[in-house]
Amino acid sequence: MRDLISNLGVMIAIPPAAYDADNTPSAIDLRGFDGAVFAIHVGSGGITFSETNKVEFKLTHADEEDGDYTAVTAADVQGVDTVGTGGIVKTLNAAHATATVTKVGYIGGKPFAKLLADFSGTHGAATPIGATVILSHPRNAPVA
Repeated sequence: MRDLISNLGVMIAIPPAAYDADNTPSAIDLRGFDGAVFAIHVGSGGITFSETNKVEFKLTHADEEDGDYTAVTAADVQGVDTVGTGGIVKTLNAAHATATVTKVGYIGGKPFAKLLADFSGTHGAATPIGATVILSHPRNAPVA
């Protein structure tokens, strides 16, 4: 059996909770790793999402932790068909009855990233959301 635990880092991008408004994204430090996957977890929708009442997950990246974050483009990610304006990698704009996990691979070259759950419209009931970042291909292993 191969040792995977010593070769992966795991961080929280969006703390798991029931949200009805934007989260405050934290900087994810990607330094020391050559691979990253954002796992976006969404429970059953608290509302029936629409083009007006929606949640857009926006991925941004920067050269410095406190620097200017810019939206990722299609060249920076894997696993999504398109990247929308502002770095949108996933949109909830239709009924969402069952829990899902969406993987978004980050292949951009910046050392810091942030993931925002951007709420638009009216959200009278919260939706369970969370996101984890799995870091791989460490430059120095084992990873603590």
